[in-house]
Amino acid sequence: MKIALFGATGMIGQRVLDEALRRGHQVTAIVRDPASMDLSNPNLVVVAGNVLDIESVAQKVVGHNIVISTLGPGHDGDPEQLLTITHSLLDGVRRSGIKRLIAVGGAGSLEVAPGVKLADTPEFPTGWKGIASAHESALDIYKQEKTLEWTNVSPAALIEPGTRTGHYRTGTDRLLTDDKGESKISAEDFAVAILDEVEHPQFSRQRICVAY
Repeated sequence: MKIALFGATGMIGQRVLDEALRRGHQVTAIVRDPASMDLSNPNLVVVAGNVLDIESVAQKVVGHNIVISTLGPGHDGDPEQLLTITHSLLDGVRRSGIKRLIAVGGAGSLEVAPGVKLADTPEFPTGWKGIASAHESALDIYKQEKTLEWTNVSPAALIEPGTRTGHYRTGTDRLLTDDKGESKISAEDFAVAILDEVEHPQFSRQRICVAY
């Protein structure tokens, strides 16, 4: 399968790229600085592109089977830029003629109890609330999209580099926790879940949560 990937240099994006190549897919990584990428894998092509430019998105992704975006603001980034990225991605992918888009979302808007979101709990870091709000607004934009077959993938409350086990659980709008009440996933297994959805679509036009 031909995959166009935005965000390939980030913590999640690197692992999505590795997982896709591990499975033998052909990946085009669309990045700001192609010189920063390792080109040793013959199934990897790296091109320069601007996700904030709709025409650039459309031109770079055309001819692929699916687009994956792992882009998102860091904790010191501008949360509002995520909304611009979301609109640009949707418009550009739509213009390209590609039908499928998978984007990484946030965990803050997942429910921990009926009507109570993770971001509303006392334990949620105050400094992350802006990012959580931006991801929730981006999800609302996806929910209005009626042309593309999109999937918005939210991680567990804690996602960090770890071990690839190949095991995970999926849910929808409720935060998934384990038998200890913890919500976590390794970035490696999060990537496994994304590539499983690429290969075997189950959650068209839905937000899902991935956790152990």
